[in-house]
Amino acid sequence: MNDTENMVKVRLSDDANHTETVWATPVGLNLYCLDNSPFFAYGVSWQDVVEAKPDQHGVLEFLRCVKKSGNRTLRLIFQDCRSTDLGAQEILQGLRDLRCSYEGLQPRMISINVPADVDLSAVTGFLRRQSGLQWEYADPTYDQVTAGPIN
Repeated sequence: MNDTENMVKVRLSDDANHTETVWATPVGLNLYCLDNSPFFAYGVSWQDVVEAKPDQHGVLEFLRCVKKSGNRTLRLIFQDCRSTDLGAQEILQGLRDLRCSYEGLQPRMISINVPADVDLSAVTGFLRRQSGLQWEYADPTYDQVTAGPIN
């Protein structure tokens, strides 16, 4: 995370009105650099620059992604264990070995950051070989991955 004094929260909402807030740093007029990975939103990743404007209550609402960082987001849920259990720790170490970082939400949900210079297919291949977890594409989305080549 960056300097917490200047950080703000940006609300991300989907068409079904599900929301989450993520930390961000102001980088220009109505522009913010995301400072953590989303757990529920699709199409944005850590360090993306987004446009957001305050709603009638002063809450910053995401409008659009202005500049992609190159980071990609995958999410996983441990089904048979908690993220602190030995089996989960081995999977998380495998992700670190692939040069990914991650954040945890609750004891079973993980948001994985795949840096721009890491082969996304190597990470998803690793996840496919694991048992006891569910995972998904968040940025790029599954539809984007299946529509054409993604780095």
